[in-house]
Amino acid sequence: MQNKSGKNPLGEEKINKLLRQFAVPSIIAMLVSSLYNIVDQFFIGRRVGELGNAATNISFPLSISCIAIALLFGIGGAAAFNISSGRGQFDPDEKEKAVFYIGNAITMLFGCGVVLLIITQLFLGPLLQFFGSPDNVLEYAKVYTRIVSFGFPFVILASGGGNLLRAAGKPKHTMICNVTGAIINTILDAIFVFGFDLGMAGAAYATVIGQVVSAVLVIVFLRQSKTVRLERRHYVLKPAYVARITSLGAAPCSNQVAMMVVQIVMNKSLKHYGALSAYGEAIPIACAGIISKVNMLYMSFIIGMAQGLQPIVSFNYGSGQYKRVKKAYLLACSYGLGLSIVAFVLFQFAPRQIISIFGNGSEMYYEFATKYFKIFLFFTFLNFIQPLSSNFYTAIGKSAKGIFLSLTRQIIFLLPLLVIIPRFIGIDGIMYSGPIADLMAGVVSILMVGIELRRKEYVGHSEVSEAQSSKTA
Repeated sequence: MQNKSGKNPLGEEKINKLLRQFAVPSIIAMLVSSLYNIVDQFFIGRRVGELGNAATNISFPLSISCIAIALLFGIGGAAAFNISSGRGQFDPDEKEKAVFYIGNAITMLFGCGVVLLIITQLFLGPLLQFFGSPDNVLEYAKVYTRIVSFGFPFVILASGGGNLLRAAGKPKHTMICNVTGAIINTILDAIFVFGFDLGMAGAAYATVIGQVVSAVLVIVFLRQSKTVRLERRHYVLKPAYVARITSLGAAPCSNQVAMMVVQIVMNKSLKHYGALSAYGEAIPIACAGIISKVNMLYMSFIIGMAQGLQPIVSFNYGSGQYKRVKKAYLLACSYGLGLSIVAFVLFQFAPRQIISIFGNGSEMYYEFATKYFKIFLFFTFLNFIQPLSSNFYTAIGKSAKGIFLSLTRQIIFLLPLLVIIPRFIGIDGIMYSGPIADLMAGVVSILMVGIELRRKEYVGHSEVSEAQSSKTA
């Protein structure tokens, strides 16, 4: 990715232009990825009903596992590639190493997807029961998950490969891959679920076909890239490259693993405390599943912003242009705040309208969903800080801090709260755990990044001249 002067635009172009160029396609790609689950939820809710919606929520930890693997090797490979490319301006060996990060990441993405597919097929029933499936939901969950699991290698490759395409300077190609797969999924959902009356199985078939198409497009576009000249030797795994990729991708991956753990605990808690309440077992699980996927749409904007930020921050940090690193992060935060305020208003003032999109339910169903929206997502307007800050640390190569921040909301704060508070106030305790964890994670993120940005390299002179800084910032 070079401009006419032969220099990489990541170190030359205006920050706001770069952020739009990289973040907008990333946001669209993330939104489209989220729509895979949303579309299934929509068609299943209208054809199968509450039990079908509950079933997709039971299988959701496996979907989160796919995202975790995709981020581990996708973000990790992208960050390693961009940092090496930035250093490659001064060291030719770093430039040569950069392509190996892409090739090794691709091999790990697909290989881990195959492993997850095999595990799911061998232990499907026990897994779904462990995830908290009620007896009347289990068969629906088995039908859906057994088929969807065949798409795991492809959805992992498509999602993770999109980050590699973005790192290679092809953010629009990432968007094309995701949009194409989502359109195919949506069309086939309507045909299979309603036209052929295949129910849960139809939604699952549509999802897998869309994921396969997206994965194939990712590989085609990567092989056509002029920035990344992939050869067979680049796909051969080498411990040093895999270790570097894993260390840089550990923070976003840890966040998803934490989400998976919390999702399992959440399902079990909703089942247990729901049975002790007037709502029963299925209604809380169905509502929470829909709301978590709606929240994923909002988080797609934030995570897309973070992914678009990554190559800008990594390259400029690697080339010593620290003022550009700081400016890029702060600009992303300002955009994230605006998006979060919009989401907060929607979640607080239109919860019933949102939940009604996904099919009809009893009055008790709507009552729980409205309450859950308003309480659990109360601090939505703060939720941009933690993922942006975690990815920021990953982008500058400080993976340990990135991992810690990625774990704050889900594991360090939310998980203990989910265990403790419901013991005193029942199912309402699950709802109040969310905003408390969000507030605490936001405060920790602000404090940590505030200390980081006061370091002398961000406020003093960078390795580029002041003249160049004022020209390119």
